[in-house]
Amino acid sequence: MQGRAFCLDWNLTWHTENPDFTQCFQNTVLVWIPCIYLWVCFPVYFLYLHCHDRGYIQMSNLNKAKTALGLILWIVCWADLFYSFWERSQAPFFLVRPTVLGITMLLATFLIQYERIKGVQSSGVMTIFWLISLSCATVVFRSKIHALNTGAEVDAFRYVTFCIYFILLFVQLILCCFPERPPLFSETVNDPNPCPEFSASFLSRITFWWITGLMIQGYRRPLEAKDLWSLNKEDKSEEIVPSLARNWAKEWAKTKRQPLDMLYLPKKQQKSSDSNGDVTEEAEALIIKPSQKSSEASLFKVLYKTFGPYFLMSFLFKAAHDLLMFAGPEILKLLINFVNNKAAPNWQGYFYTVLLFVCACLQTLILHQYFHICFVTGMRLKTAIVGVIYRKALVITNSARKTSTVGEIVNLMSVDAQRFMDLATYINMIWSAPLQVILALYLLWQNLGPSVLAGVAVMILLVPINAVMAMKTKTYQVAQMKSKDNRIKLMNEILNGIKVLKLYAWELAFREKVLEIRQKELKVLKKSAYLAAMATFTWVCAPFLVALSTFAVYVTIDKNNILDAQKAFVSLALFNILRFPLNMLPMVISSIVEASVSLKRLRVFLSHEELDPESIIRGPITEGEFLFLLKISVKAELCALYFSINFTVPEGSLVAVVGQVGCGKSSLLSALLGEMDKKEGYVVVKGSVAYVPQQAWVQNATLEDNIIFGREMNESRYKRVIEACALLPDIEILPTGDKTEIGEKGVNLSGGQKQRVSLARAVYCNADVYLFDDPLSAVDAHVGKHIFEKVIGPKGILKNKTRVLVTHAINYLPQMDSILVMCDGEISEMGSYQELLKQDGAFAEFLRTYANAEQSMENNGNPTGKEGKPIENGVLVNEVPGKLMHRQLSNSSTYSRDTGKSQHQSSTGELQKPLAEKNSWKLTEADTAKTGRVKATVYWDYMKAIGLFISFLSILLFMCNHIASLASNYWLSLWTDDPVINGTQQYTNVRLGVYGALGISQGIAVFGYSMVVSIGGIFASRHLHLNLLHNVLRSPMSFFERTPSGNLVNRFSKEIDTIDSTIPPIIKMFMGSTFNVIGACIIILLATPIAAVIIPPLGLVYLFVQRFYVATSRQLKRLESVSRSPVYSHFNETLLGVSVIRAFEEQKRFIKQNDMKVDENQKAYYPSIVANRWLAVRLEYVGNCIVLFAALFAVMARNKLSAGLVGLSVSYSLQITAYLNWLVRMSSELETNIVAVERVKEYAEMEKEAEWSIEQTAPASTWPEEGKVEFRGYGLRYREDLDLVLKNINVTINGGEKIGIVGRTGAGKSSLTLGLFRINEAAEGEIIIDGINIAKIGLHDLRFKITIIPQDPILFSGSLRMNLDPFDQHSDEDIWRSLELAHLKNFVSSLPDKLNHECAEGGENLSVGQRQLVCLARALLRKSKILVLDEATAAVDLETDKLIQSTIKSQFEECTVLTIAHRLNTIMDYTRVLVLDRGEVVECGSPDHLLQEKGIFYSMAKDSGLV
Repeated sequence: MQGRAFCLDWNLTWHTENPDFTQCFQNTVLVWIPCIYLWVCFPVYFLYLHCHDRGYIQMSNLNKAKTALGLILWIVCWADLFYSFWERSQAPFFLVRPTVLGITMLLATFLIQYERIKGVQSSGVMTIFWLISLSCATVVFRSKIHALNTGAEVDAFRYVTFCIYFILLFVQLILCCFPERPPLFSETVNDPNPCPEFSASFLSRITFWWITGLMIQGYRRPLEAKDLWSLNKEDKSEEIVPSLARNWAKEWAKTKRQPLDMLYLPKKQQKSSDSNGDVTEEAEALIIKPSQKSSEASLFKVLYKTFGPYFLMSFLFKAAHDLLMFAGPEILKLLINFVNNKAAPNWQGYFYTVLLFVCACLQTLILHQYFHICFVTGMRLKTAIVGVIYRKALVITNSARKTSTVGEIVNLMSVDAQRFMDLATYINMIWSAPLQVILALYLLWQNLGPSVLAGVAVMILLVPINAVMAMKTKTYQVAQMKSKDNRIKLMNEILNGIKVLKLYAWELAFREKVLEIRQKELKVLKKSAYLAAMATFTWVCAPFLVALSTFAVYVTIDKNNILDAQKAFVSLALFNILRFPLNMLPMVISSIVEASVSLKRLRVFLSHEELDPESIIRGPITEGEFLFLLKISVKAELCALYFSINFTVPEGSLVAVVGQVGCGKSSLLSALLGEMDKKEGYVVVKGSVAYVPQQAWVQNATLEDNIIFGREMNESRYKRVIEACALLPDIEILPTGDKTEIGEKGVNLSGGQKQRVSLARAVYCNADVYLFDDPLSAVDAHVGKHIFEKVIGPKGILKNKTRVLVTHAINYLPQMDSILVMCDGEISEMGSYQELLKQDGAFAEFLRTYANAEQSMENNGNPTGKEGKPIENGVLVNEVPGKLMHRQLSNSSTYSRDTGKSQHQSSTGELQKPLAEKNSWKLTEADTAKTGRVKATVYWDYMKAIGLFISFLSILLFMCNHIASLASNYWLSLWTDDPVINGTQQYTNVRLGVYGALGISQGIAVFGYSMVVSIGGIFASRHLHLNLLHNVLRSPMSFFERTPSGNLVNRFSKEIDTIDSTIPPIIKMFMGSTFNVIGACIIILLATPIAAVIIPPLGLVYLFVQRFYVATSRQLKRLESVSRSPVYSHFNETLLGVSVIRAFEEQKRFIKQNDMKVDENQKAYYPSIVANRWLAVRLEYVGNCIVLFAALFAVMARNKLSAGLVGLSVSYSLQITAYLNWLVRMSSELETNIVAVERVKEYAEMEKEAEWSIEQTAPASTWPEEGKVEFRGYGLRYREDLDLVLKNINVTINGGEKIGIVGRTGAGKSSLTLGLFRINEAAEGEIIIDGINIAKIGLHDLRFKITIIPQDPILFSGSLRMNLDPFDQHSDEDIWRSLELAHLKNFVSSLPDKLNHECAEGGENLSVGQRQLVCLARALLRKSKILVLDEATAAVDLETDKLIQSTIKSQFEECTVLTIAHRLNTIMDYTRVLVLDRGEVVECGSPDHLLQEKGIFYSMAKDSGLV
C-alpha cells in the first residue's frame, strides 16, 4: 500500500502555478467521497421515509427521466468495469472504482423510486449527493482536459465514458432542482390556499424562496387574513395537542397509580361534626403528600417526548454552524500569509476567496435552517400548551378551579406559553456558548499564547458588572411599573368621571395629580437611563478593551513578540466571535429559570383533579315515573358541609327549592350536574339537561348565537322562545336586532337582559330536565311574572318537562307541584305548598320572613330607582333576608324603562343618536390599526419633542464614536505594518499609547451619546405625555362619548410606555448599526478603492429587499396581534361559563372553536417567522458578496497592499453580515414603535372645547351677584348632523327663584343643564347670566361660578377631603360645616381617618346614598349663586331626600335653584315649574296654577298619585 504515499504529491498539487491531483487520488478519494456520503445517509433516511408517509406520487415524466438517467449511469459504470477486465489492467483502482460507483448509482435509483412511493416531492439528500458527485467529477474533468492540452496520451474509451458520466451527473442535478407533483390523496388537493412549503423544491426550501409570492403580494397591497396560507398539517392543533395530551396522560397515570389506594383511608368519621370534618381533611392530605413527592409527573419529559425528535435536528445544525464560524478567522489568517508571501502562486488567493465565500454561504443556510426549526418548535409548543390548558380547564373540578383565578389561568396561556416559545430558540446556547468560548480561546492561545488570558480576564470581569446592572434595572423596572399602574388607575378614573370634572371645572387639579405621579415615574426612568448608558458603554467598549489589554500584554511581555497583521486581525475576528456567547449566556440562563418556573406552574395546573364523569348516571328516557333519583352525600368545597340527601323527582313535575341564603340550594343543582365531589350514593338523571346559572353567562357572539348555542336553527321555535322569554322589546332596541354583537361578559346588555338570554338558551335547546338557579331575581317583577307564566310555570312552554327551580320569590310557590326546603345542607321538609303550611316548620318561618320584607318594600320603595342603585331603606340594608330585594331593585326596570323610552323618543333625535353613536363607535374601534409606511413628519415630531439641539448633538457624538473606532483599527493596521528590525518593532510604546487613547476617546463618545439619547428620550416622553394629557382634558364631552375609554387608556399606558422605554434603546441600536455598516464600507473602500464599483449596487439590492420585507412583515405582525386577542377572550369566556358548557355537553364544540382560534393566530405567525428567515438569508447573501469582493480585490491588488490593510478590510467585511441583519431588524422595530408617537400626536389635532379662561372677558370675581338667568331663543343640538334637541327657549329666571324642570324621558331636561354649563355649545340664541353672555367668557370662569349636583354621584379615589375640595381652597372648619349640613358629620367623625378617609376607585366603599350626600357637601362648599340639581335624589330613600330638600331650602335661600325632577312631590312648593316636551317649553307657571290648567303637568301629577 505504498501507493498511498504518492497519492498526494504536494509539488504537483500546491507549490505550482498549475495545480493538479495525482491519478491515484482522482481515482480513489474523489470517487469514494460521494459514495460514502450516500451509504452513511441511507439507513437513517430509509427509516425516516418509512415513518413519514405523505401518500403516493404517480409516475411523471420527471420521475421517469430521473430513473432512466440513474440506470444509464449504472450501465456506464459497468461498461468501465468490463473494459478494465478486458484490458487486464494492473492498477487495482480501475476495478474497484467502477464497482463502487455502480452499486452506489443503483442505490440512488432505488431511492428515487422509494421517495416517490413515500410522497417526497423534492429530496435534499439526493440533491446534495448529486452536487458532491458533480463537484468531485469536475476536478477530474479539469485534469483530463489539462492532460489533453499538454498532449499526454489518453485512454479514449475511459475518456468517453467519463464525459458521458459527467454530463449525466449534471443533468441529474438540474432535474433534482424541480419538485414532483403533489402526492395522491393529500390534504393540499382540497385546501383552497395550501402552504407552498412542501411542494417547493429543496433549493427553494433552504433559501426560503417559496414565500416570495406572499412577499410580492404584501408589497403591492396590505395583506389581509384571507391571503394567508392554511397551516401545515403538522402545525395544526388537532395534530399537535392530542399527541401531547396522550403523552401527558401516560406520564400522569404512571405517577398516579401509587397514591390512589391511600386516598380514601379515613372514612370512619364521615358523619362527624364540622370540627372533626376539618381533621379528616388534614389526615387525608398528610397521607397523600409523601408518596406524591417521590414521583411527580415530569412535564419536561413529556414535552421532550412530543417535540424532541424534530428538535434534535437543530442540534446538528447548530454544531455545524459553530464550527463553520471559526472557518472565517482561519481563512483570514491564510489570506494574510498569502499577501505577505510574494512567492505564492496567484490561484491560491482566489482559492481562499472562494473558500471564504462558500463557508459564509453555508453558514448562512445552516444557521437559518436551525432558526427555522427552533421557531417552528416554539410555535408548536405554544399551540400544544394552549390546547392542553384549554382542554384541562373544561374538566377540572370546582375546588381545583378555586385555587387559581381566571387571570392566572389566562396567564398560563399567554405568558408561560410565550416563555416556552422564547426558550426554544435559546436552549441550544446552553451547550453551544461554552463550545464557542472554548474553541475561540484555543485558537487565540495558538495565535498569541498566554497573553490571551489578559483579554479573557477583562471579559470575565465584565460579566458580573453586567449582571449587577441587570439586577438594578429590574428593581427600577418594578418601581416604574408601580408608578405606571397608579397613573393608569388615576387616568381610568378621570376618563370615567370626565363629565363631573368638566362640570366642576376640576381638570387642572387632576392634571396636577397625574403629573405628580408622572414626575416620580420619570425620576426612575432617568436612573435606569443612566444605567442603560453604562450598559451600552460596557457592551460597545468590551471588544476594544479586550483587544487593548491582550495586545498590550503581548507586546510588553517580551521584546521579540511582534504584532503582525496576521496576529492582530485574526485575534480581533476571534474576539468578535467571543463577544456573542458571553453576552448570551446570562440571557439564556435567566430565560431557562423563567421557563422552569412556568414549567412548574403548568405542571401544577395540569395535575389538578378532574371531575369524575361517572359521578352521575345519565340514563336514557324510559317511561318511568321519576326523572331524578338522588341519594347522595356530597362534600361542598368551601367548608366541610356534608349534604346527605335523598329525593326523587317525578317526570314532568315542577319542583321549587327554597331556603335561606347559603343553605346549599345552588350546590344541590351542582350536584345534579356532577360538579361536586361525590362521597357516596348515586345520582340518576334521565335524559338531557339544560341549566340556567344564577349569574347569567353570555358569550361574545351575536344574540342569536347565544340563544341557539350550537344547535341548528328552527325559525318557529326560535320566535316562540324569544317571545316567551320577553326578549322582543330588547331586540327592537338593539342596533341590529338579534344579529347584534354582544360584548365580552355581555357589556352592552343590562343584568336582566343577560338573564333572559341565558334562559332563552336553555329553553331553545329543548332538553328533558331543566335546572333553574334563581333566574327570576335579576329581572323586574312584571317581567318575572311574564317569564314564570310563559316559560316555567304550569302553563308555560316547558309544562311537560321536569323543572327544578331554585327561587326566593314566594308568590310563585303555590303553583309548584312540590317544594324542597333546605336548611344547612339537609332537606328539612318536602311536599306541596299546602302540606308544608300545615306542618308549620322551617318553611312557614321562611314565608314569614320574606312576606314582611315584601310588604315593607311595597309601601316604602318609591320605585324610581335607577338600574344598579339599590334603594336604601331599612329592610334592604339588612342583608340576610334581603338577598332577593337587593337583586330585584338593583336592576329595577331594565325592561320597563327601555320599552317606555322607545315610545316617546321618535322625534327628538335621541333615537337616531344611539344608532349613529353605535356606528361611529364601531368606526373608532376600527381605525386604530394604520397601514402603510410611517410618514417622515413623525420622526421630525419626535426629534422636536427631544429638542433639536440634543438630537443633533447625539448624531455628532455617534459620528465621533465611529470615527474614533475606525481610526483605532486603522492605526492598528499601520502598527502591524511597522518593519521588523533585529526581531523587534520600534515605536511599540507610541503605537500602543495612541491605540489606547483612541479607544478611550471612543469610550467617552459612546457614554456621551448613550446618555444624550436616554435623556433626550425622557424629555420627549415628558413632552409628549404632557401634550397628550392636556389635549385629552381639553377635548369636548362629545369626544369622550364617541371614543371608547379603552382606546384612551391604551394611549396612556401602551403608547406612552413604548415612548418611555422602547424607543430610546432602539434608536441607539439603529444608529449604531447604521454607522457600523457605513464604517465597514469606508474601510473596504480605503483598502481597495475599486470596491466602489460593487458597494452601491449591493446597497440598492439591500434597500430593495428591506423595503420589500418591511411592508409584509408589518402587516403580518398586525394580523398576528389582531388574531391573538380572540384566543384569550374566548378562553376567558369559557372559564366563566364552564358549568354551563358542561351541563349542555358542548365541550367538543368549544374545544374545536379554541383550536380554530389558535390556528388562525398561528396562520399569521408562521409566515412572519418565515419572512424573517427569508430576509435574513437574502441580506446575509448581500453581506457575503461584500466579503467576497473585499477579499477578491485584496488578492487582485496584493502587490500594492500591505498585509495590515488586507487584514483590516477583510475582518471588517466579516462583521458586516451581522450588522446588516441587525440594521434591518432595528429599522423595522423603529418603524413599528415610532407609530406610538403618531398615535399620541393624533389627539393633538382633535377638536377642542373653548378656552378655559379668557383674560379680556373674564367677569368680576363677585359675579354673578343676583343669579338672574335668561334664555333668549336658545337652541341646542348634540352633533352637526342631528336635529335640534332644544328649540327656541325663551325664559327669564329671576335671582333667588326656585324652578322645577319636568317632562317625560327624552324631553330635553338634561340638555338644558348641559347648555347652561356649555358642555354643548349653543346652536342658536344665547344664555345671559346677570347681564353677561356666557358664550363670551372662559369655560372655567363660567363653571366655577355655577354648582351642580349631578345625576350619578361620582367620587375619585383619594381622600374624602380631596373629593370635596381638590384645590385646597377651604379651611377644615368650612369642610366640617358643609358635612354637617349634608348630614354626613356623624358618619365622617366615626371613620378612623376622618377627612383623610381614602375613597376607593369610584367611591365603591361608600353607599350610593352617602356618595350623593358627598356631592351635596361639595355644592355647599362652593356656595355659588346658581345651583342645578339633576335628579339628585333618585338614588336616595325618602328620609334622606327630605333632609336634602330641607338643607337646600335653608342653605340656598337667596340662590337661584334649578331642579330637574322625577319625583314631583319635591317641587310642589317651588316658585315656578317649566314643563318641557320635545325640546320646547310647553307650560310655565306656579305648580298650583299648572294643576288648574289640567295640561301635561296635571297628567304627570295624576300618574304619581299627587292629585
